[in-house]
Amino acid sequence: MYPSIATWRWARRTLKPYLVTPHGMLDPWAVRNARWKKWIAGWFYENTHLHGAACLHALCKSEAEAIRAYGLHNPICIIPNGIDPPTPELTGPPPWQPALSNDVKVLFYIGRLHPKKGLPHLLRAWSLIRSSGSPANDWHLVIAGWDQNGHENELKALAQQQGIQRYVHFIGPQFGDAKHASYRHADAFILPSFSEGLPMTVLEAWSYGLPVLMTPQCNLLEGFQSQAALRIDPIPERIAQGLATLFAMTDDERTAMGRRGQVLVAQRFNWLGIAEQMLSVYRWVLGQDDRPDCVLTD
Repeated sequence: MYPSIATWRWARRTLKPYLVTPHGMLDPWAVRNARWKKWIAGWFYENTHLHGAACLHALCKSEAEAIRAYGLHNPICIIPNGIDPPTPELTGPPPWQPALSNDVKVLFYIGRLHPKKGLPHLLRAWSLIRSSGSPANDWHLVIAGWDQNGHENELKALAQQQGIQRYVHFIGPQFGDAKHASYRHADAFILPSFSEGLPMTVLEAWSYGLPVLMTPQCNLLEGFQSQAALRIDPIPERIAQGLATLFAMTDDERTAMGRRGQVLVAQRFNWLGIAEQMLSVYRWVLGQDDRPDCVLTD
């Protein structure tokens, strides 16, 4: 986009350094998506812009590996996204309350409705789990987010085709108090994505104490290591296995998993620590301090 051109021109004119944060856009899946358009942009200006950065900012180790695989040899700092803890005030009812009774359990998704997010596979997995005899009757899937290129209608048609439309609810974009209420009243969170930089929605779900189902492509492997998340792969059969595990857990087991997520967020993804790391990188780039430990040069 134009900011890449503007930044490169500014750096040439002022002889000052700049940093670039790709936010997952150099991951293999993202590079392959709309490949020719990205190749043209790269040839005209984007590759020059990337090669000229004093430092590239990766959100996780796997993104740093993707940056290297793209052919960039700049220094890379690995610093994750951060999140503020949710405010404790009482919330109103969730957006799905008119359609669902209070005794129903909700598996929540929020984000843009795009094929990259793996939602068609999630719907097929929901159909598989219902036909397998797993205790799924008490669970409903709530999908929140804005439609992109008509994908919402495709998902609704697929839910109808799979015969699960009674258990799947599309509630549109949620912001502010409505988003807060959605997290507060959900029982678990899922992100079956094919590709992410570092998804804020997973950090948000953990901050609200929700157990999480996610793919390794979400680049939050510490969630599996700390038992704050169940691993799923972006294929229907593996998602169905994860759903079966979640549905078979007791309320206490799901609560304990969510609490481990809260601890993980507080320890690894708080803004204060992240801001201090980022400041140390800028000081190093400007020649004001030594290279921080979060910067890789090989």
